[in-house]
Amino acid sequence: MTLTKTKRSAITSAISSAPHTLWCVLFILAPLAFVAYYAFTDEGGSFTLANINEVFSPAYLAILERSLLFALYATVICLLLAYPLAYAISRMRERNQTLMIMMLMLPMWINLLIRTYSLKILLESNGIVNTLLEVIGLGPVQMLGTDFAIVLGLVYNYLPYMVLPIYSVMTKIDRRLIEAAGDLGCNGWQTMLRVIFPLSISGVISGVTMVFVPSISTFFISKSLSDGRIKLIGDIIEQQISLHNVAAYEIGSALSFVLMIFIIISLFITNRFGDSDGGVVL
Repeated sequence: MTLTKTKRSAITSAISSAPHTLWCVLFILAPLAFVAYYAFTDEGGSFTLANINEVFSPAYLAILERSLLFALYATVICLLLAYPLAYAISRMRERNQTLMIMMLMLPMWINLLIRTYSLKILLESNGIVNTLLEVIGLGPVQMLGTDFAIVLGLVYNYLPYMVLPIYSVMTKIDRRLIEAAGDLGCNGWQTMLRVIFPLSISGVISGVTMVFVPSISTFFISKSLSDGRIKLIGDIIEQQISLHNVAAYEIGSALSFVLMIFIIISLFITNRFGDSDGGVVL
């Protein structure tokens, strides 16, 4: 009995998607299942909420709040820097756009660890930045081990992830809409607020997501630029897991689970606002 065309298509689709499905199960769902198991069980394997309750103790809440604030600071600063930069690049000639995007992407080809260590060298007491500040009579300034250094590290590493999606959307905006706004009496700021920004909101949403999510979960940037003196939630999770005992796994998993909830909520909010297409308001 021959298979119908629909069944053959379904079998072919299942076979072609099998590697992707297997990858998701092994490296996404299985680790999440282990995190959930350790987060809601004690050393004897019995169900408990003690680990989750421990996460909401004052000590961990303070670290979680600091991580959230740093991620918000970095995201806002990246947006303020990236939006005009993306707009300026999108208005260039095509050849210049390619060159600028290439220059923007070059640091991304270097490992995150190397980029962060390079920034650390620049910010040291006898580094280039402090040397220049000392020459003009403003230094030296203690930067490493401060909140400023960590936020700067987040912005430095994740700024391209904000620029690229905004630029990608801006290049697709029909220039005739901008010309029409000028013909209708809009000045530069009005055109930006009423035409360009609403049409580029999907790029902004994507950029905010791509910066906020890694910023709130980072651990190496804060560990390197503060010499371990300023702890973020990612640092605590890494510290707990590295202890290699069941009790530490339980706290680390509980922290990871709560952090995952924060990330899912942020993704839901950004996707909720990103679902509707931006419209022109004249």
